[in-house]
Amino acid sequence: MQNNPPPRQNPPGMMPPPVARPGVGSMPPLGQMPQAQMEIPKEEEPAVPPMSIKDLHIDELLHIVVDKNASDLHVCYASPPVIREDGKLKRLNYEEFTPQDIQRLMYDIISDENINKFETSLELDFSYALPKRARFRVNMYRDRGSVAGAFRLIPQKIPTVEQLNLPPILKPLCEKPRGLILVTGPTGSGKSTSLAAMINHINTNFAHHIITIEDPIEYLHEHKQSLINQREVGNDTRSFLNALRGSLREDPDIILVGEMRDMETISLAITAAETGHLVFATLHTNNAAESVDRMIDVFPPGQQEQIRVQLSNNLVSIISQQLLARAGSPGRVPANEIMVASSAIRNLIREAKTHQITSMIQTSGNMGMITMDQSLRDLYLKGFITMEDAMSRCQNPDELRKMINTSTATQSSSSQGGPPRR
Repeated sequence: MQNNPPPRQNPPGMMPPPVARPGVGSMPPLGQMPQAQMEIPKEEEPAVPPMSIKDLHIDELLHIVVDKNASDLHVCYASPPVIREDGKLKRLNYEEFTPQDIQRLMYDIISDENINKFETSLELDFSYALPKRARFRVNMYRDRGSVAGAFRLIPQKIPTVEQLNLPPILKPLCEKPRGLILVTGPTGSGKSTSLAAMINHINTNFAHHIITIEDPIEYLHEHKQSLINQREVGNDTRSFLNALRGSLREDPDIILVGEMRDMETISLAITAAETGHLVFATLHTNNAAESVDRMIDVFPPGQQEQIRVQLSNNLVSIISQQLLARAGSPGRVPANEIMVASSAIRNLIREAKTHQITSMIQTSGNMGMITMDQSLRDLYLKGFITMEDAMSRCQNPDELRKMINTSTATQSSSSQGGPPRR
């Protein structure tokens, strides 16, 4: 005989909820309608009490992330597990974590060496795998004296440029024989996935020696046409700088630097491009002009002129990216600014006129260039994103609104037999 759970007790002074009867709707009477609350919504309204976390293993939560195609899992003190689905946070129907629960959950999946490293530095980056399902990039940290963790889903299969809805120009760009290609954007904007798609395109179609330096390794590449060596900071090398310096003696054709964190790494990446290698790297910047300034500004004033010249001669492209919720359906869609290093762009970098780069991109659409605002306009006009999201992510709201209105008026005029769009 099945035992029913005990009925929930109502707080003092609170009317009991109405009982649903056959044939009668379950809408509560007026005056008892729940008020909207400014909080992370639960993944679904539970019909049963929250599940226990006493013997919970992290794999159980990670399988939920994979099943729902969520991007992230967060575990922290005084909260149930939280996932990010289509860019929005949702609580799962579990009990809230205690500090002891989270420490057990996280320490169960790392080695004694990594436990010592975490307790020394109070932060730890590592990768974790669900066999035959998915891999995760994990950051473990301290939160109000308790252990906490953030898990980022890395799909097993590397998506193609087409599957990611990335601009087609990315393929010819990553087929260049030498130079520096930057993929930039805020955390969580899909930089690593875009880079993996570009490396996979090279691996599928060309015979090159590719060395990647990552922290941690995210997508696992197979040897196809190319030979790929993937080095993880902490396990395979001590730092990006050491690995990049060593890679120049390892006969590479292509080098991927997961993140350029300091002046020495940036300098060596530019030098590697200058000596005949194709170098991919990432920066946490929002557009092409900001990326150029960031790379130059990390150097002392006495070296900046030399770096401008080196960068202008070796830069191939800057690809800036954001991820936006897809309008009317689950999933997200990328918005990309594409800057190709034309002669005019190189001159602007050399002459320290980076503030003019955005205008140059705007007028160089015939070369495949596009600004972030133009990309947002196109996504909105195609119905991929909402006007609200476009406006919240653009760099110049007035300019974006003007471009949308102009395009809409032109399309309307063309549909009524007016002059064709030029």
